[in-house]
Amino acid sequence: MSTPSLERPWGTAGRELAFLEEHGGFSLTLKRNCSISPAGLACVFGALAVAVLAIGVGFALAGAWLILPFAGLEVLLLAGAFVLQARHATDYERIELDRGRLRVEVGEGASVARYELDARRARLGLEEDRVTVGDGRRELVVGRHLDAEARRAFAAELGRRLSI
Repeated sequence: MSTPSLERPWGTAGRELAFLEEHGGFSLTLKRNCSISPAGLACVFGALAVAVLAIGVGFALAGAWLILPFAGLEVLLLAGAFVLQARHATDYERIELDRGRLRVEVGEGASVARYELDARRARLGLEEDRVTVGDGRRELVVGRHLDAEARRAFAAELGRRLSI
């Protein structure tokens, strides 16, 4: 397994991109940094919903009953935001190079798109905020879950492996 390291100028340990090598090719899966599990997300939502509704009921019992519909609306909007976050928490990109074929699989929400390019004709492009790979017929954006520093290291390693 080859792991190009992202060195940091201030001396702390950098992140590593783990390219899984098989038969001269490689495979790399890039995922979003999801810091909470689905169960944890449900607990946070439940606690916030209970707190908002308890405050709303408290004000309603004190005579300000008009607060309760707005508390319900707030809980619905919060649920929508949590569902949207949960839908994209498992987004990923899988880039594989094997036997002259570059395969890119992109999972976003409920959809999965698969692309296959001829690695000998693949051209890599690096702009400030994106890495592109194309073969003349189509151009794909890859590395969108990486920060700028990791994106540059990823582009350099992918370019090196495409030119071998």
